[in-house]
Amino acid sequence: MNAPLIGHNKPLLEKAYRIRRTALQMGKVQGQGYIAQALDVADILAVAYFHAMNHKPDDPAWEGRDRFYLSIGHYAIALYAALIEAGVIAREEIENYGGDDSMLPMSGMAHYTPGMEITGGSLGQGLTVAVGACLALKRKKSKSFIYNLLSDGELGEGSTWEAAMSAAHWKLDNLIAIVDINNQQADGPSSNVLSSEPVDAKFRAFGWHTQRVNGNDMDALVAAFDAARNYDGAAPRVLVCDTLMGKGVPFLEAREKNHFIRVETDEWDKAIAMLDAEFGK
Repeated sequence: MNAPLIGHNKPLLEKAYRIRRTALQMGKVQGQGYIAQALDVADILAVAYFHAMNHKPDDPAWEGRDRFYLSIGHYAIALYAALIEAGVIAREEIENYGGDDSMLPMSGMAHYTPGMEITGGSLGQGLTVAVGACLALKRKKSKSFIYNLLSDGELGEGSTWEAAMSAAHWKLDNLIAIVDINNQQADGPSSNVLSSEPVDAKFRAFGWHTQRVNGNDMDALVAAFDAARNYDGAAPRVLVCDTLMGKGVPFLEAREKNHFIRVETDEWDKAIAMLDAEFGK
């Protein structure tokens, strides 16, 4: 069991715990979901929504907001959990996850869900959309940032690197990309399917301000998010985040890694209980 949450990042650790717990509750509704990914990016989402981004939960379309673009549509369960914790989506919607006419479809779609900025699904498109949106914000003289979460599997898509090259060319200092490196995609470990390493060196070579951090270390994440936003160079910024699938639930952390980790019917409550115990609840 971890020690009780302490330190100046205690509120963010609490938010990450709540995001994980809410995602597990949604997964239990359907008996499935990309829960291992949700658990691994919970810390990233906690820092994004409760520390880094300017947004108004009661007005998700506020023009002055920072935008969060989820390129990896199958991570939607994680973003829904963050939006519920942020107060953008009502908690009662948990029970409708993945159902007919739900505002929480299993793959993220912008026209269904408040706070879901883009429709993800066909991987490799999110960064290209973010580049266009950042150019538009520049033309409007907006001070808003776009945060774009993508995955290591997406780095095998050529369109991602075209977007990376374009972002540097246009000096898009309002773009902060976040790459979840969990070394897993549909056909197996990303490093075996098509290795993109060294990811940080590649982005740096493309002209990006680059940081590589442990994506499950709250102190490191806060420092990296702050450094990305405050960097005074005319360049896009990227956080390359190494994460652990299933983070926070020991038996899921230890489960054989694959793109869609199966959770048995009796394991959802067990996972929630273990998460509660891990954080002293």
